[in-house]
Amino acid sequence: MGDKKIPAEAVDLYTRFIHGEISRRAFLDGAKRYAVAGLTATAIVEALMPNYALGQVVRGDDERIKATWETIPSPDGLGSIKGYLVRPFSADTRTATPARLPGIIVIHENRGLNPHTMDVARRFALENFMAFAPDALSTVGGYPGDDYKGGQAFAKLDRAKLNQDFAAAARWLKVRPDCSGKIGATGFCYGGGVSNTLAAMLGPDLAAAAPFYGSPTKPEDVPKIKGAILVNHGALDKGLADGWPAQEAELKKNNITYEGHLWPGSVHGFFNDATPERYNKVTAPQAWARMIEWFNQYVRG
Repeated sequence: MGDKKIPAEAVDLYTRFIHGEISRRAFLDGAKRYAVAGLTATAIVEALMPNYALGQVVRGDDERIKATWETIPSPDGLGSIKGYLVRPFSADTRTATPARLPGIIVIHENRGLNPHTMDVARRFALENFMAFAPDALSTVGGYPGDDYKGGQAFAKLDRAKLNQDFAAAARWLKVRPDCSGKIGATGFCYGGGVSNTLAAMLGPDLAAAAPFYGSPTKPEDVPKIKGAILVNHGALDKGLADGWPAQEAELKKNNITYEGHLWPGSVHGFFNDATPERYNKVTAPQAWARMIEWFNQYVRG
């Protein structure tokens, strides 16, 4: 983009689009309003849409990891959920039997299991965790390779069933012979909200959660949380940032171990380095480092 900065209003418009609040046409038309000299509407749209090659940190064929696709039956017997399981290669080669590692469930945004979320799972493997990233779109053929089409398919899914499927995936990970029996959860946007939901659904079966810009656990469900909760919001993500005091009050009232961050200068999606106009190169690495410390303390410890 050179020295041309995308207007903050256009970034907010993109956030509304990915949340399903406005249509693709409304997003494209809206981008035209923010075109300025030397920055066309087309350039704005291209800058805001994800570039997964640009954001990749750990390649899928990296020799330091071992990745497989796994399928887990849905708890209601209707269908199954497929996911991406990643372990550090060294964990399975040092001894005759696979090392038992703490597990992390990684839950995607409302587009399905796209390359960014898979990359995050691989990053956990390099931190000596085993990570499982389920795909909510499993029942409709999986992530279609396109975020827009993924969002359209996602909008038709039963959210309550998805929560049960994700809970089943977490329990599956927890009892695997190559898992230590302790698991955590993280996720982004929709996935952050699911992380909060799982903390209540799983109770003592979830050691910790680190949601990123996700909707909070319902107040009536907060007492069910037994794990340690690390909340990450962008300070410029107005809706969630404004709601943080109420979220914190519920955690505090119920004596939940927690820590909350309103990361400065950060918008919704600030961790996603595949969307460079939202990514915050200062706070995203800080949030990642704090999350790894959190999981090392509460999931590995």
